[in-house]
Amino acid sequence: MFENEYVPCVIGAQKNIALIAHDAKKSEMIDWCRENREILSHHFLFGTGTTARMIADRTGLPIRGFNSGPLGGDQQIGSRIVEGKIDMMIFFSDPLTAQPHDPDVKALLRIAQVYDIPIANNRATADFMLHSEYMNSEYKHYLLNFSKNVSDRAKEL
Repeated sequence: MFENEYVPCVIGAQKNIALIAHDAKKSEMIDWCRENREILSHHFLFGTGTTARMIADRTGLPIRGFNSGPLGGDQQIGSRIVEGKIDMMIFFSDPLTAQPHDPDVKALLRIAQVYDIPIANNRATADFMLHSEYMNSEYKHYLLNFSKNVSDRAKEL
């Protein structure tokens, strides 16, 4: 890595996991949470609106809910990614239905990529992530040194 260009970041053994699902995928998310209840119960769960409420009601898993996606929930999750308070995201998105809050969804996915957190957009990827050797251990990765990047850009302008 280039010195000062990147900074180390550690995702702890106990993960902060965002769980999000579009309406057509909520039942699939509930089923997936039931199937993986034992693993998920060892981590901290967060979700948007109805999805979080349904997960809590139908699986018994503790989950902190935010607003629904169209009412700012996607942005609330995104802000926690920026703050380092969300380590990974499971987002069962519906690729066959137009979403009225599509710009918010794209912004959320973009910020998750910028901050290099694991993202699953379907059940198969979520299974691979949850059953990875990294799921119950620390994971070290490197992020762009945003402070240096901003400072360098300011000097150039």
